[in-house]
Amino acid sequence: MYTPDIYQLENPAQIRSFLKENAFGILINQTNGKLWATHIPMELDYNSEGKEILHGHLSKENPQGIAFEDNTEVLAVFTGPHAYISSSWYDHENVPTWNYTAVHVYGKVKIIHGEAVIDSLTKLVDKYEQTSACPVKVSELSKATMRQAKGVIGFEIEITQIEATQKMSQNRDDHNYKNIIQELEKTQSPSAIAVAEEMKKLRK
Repeated sequence: MYTPDIYQLENPAQIRSFLKENAFGILINQTNGKLWATHIPMELDYNSEGKEILHGHLSKENPQGIAFEDNTEVLAVFTGPHAYISSSWYDHENVPTWNYTAVHVYGKVKIIHGEAVIDSLTKLVDKYEQTSACPVKVSELSKATMRQAKGVIGFEIEITQIEATQKMSQNRDDHNYKNIIQELEKTQSPSAIAVAEEMKKLRK
């Protein structure tokens, strides 16, 4: 991923926090001789050997999972809030741009089986059911419902490299930086307002 030095995000704790908060990503690999992408949640975790991984699952009908056996190299792409930045918000003439955060995770994938798949599904459900009024528990689902788990391929990606970009107008002076934040907040767009909040954190 091309990232100018000024926009490189290198803080490991910040990157991992981002991955946990933005776990719905795009899994990319070579499948049947062409690039293939699937939009799925992939959760950051550690395996039994203490190595950092992403874990998730695909439908067995998805050809991408079968291709894991022939080529273990994969790329997982994650993005956060993003927003258009109008150059009319500057006190000088310039070009418009876009502010965003993106993380690319490279790794080697392997298919998991049996209880490891159920453990992966349980962690996923537990994370997203925390705020539910009546949380669903995988352990409480009927055998008939759990038979659906046989229709998925569980996987783990052992992480080999992470690249992260956080482009938040770091190249602007304080006056223009503050003005960008104010203009983003005026849009009433949830994504733009989230970008404004990230900018506030970067330059207090």
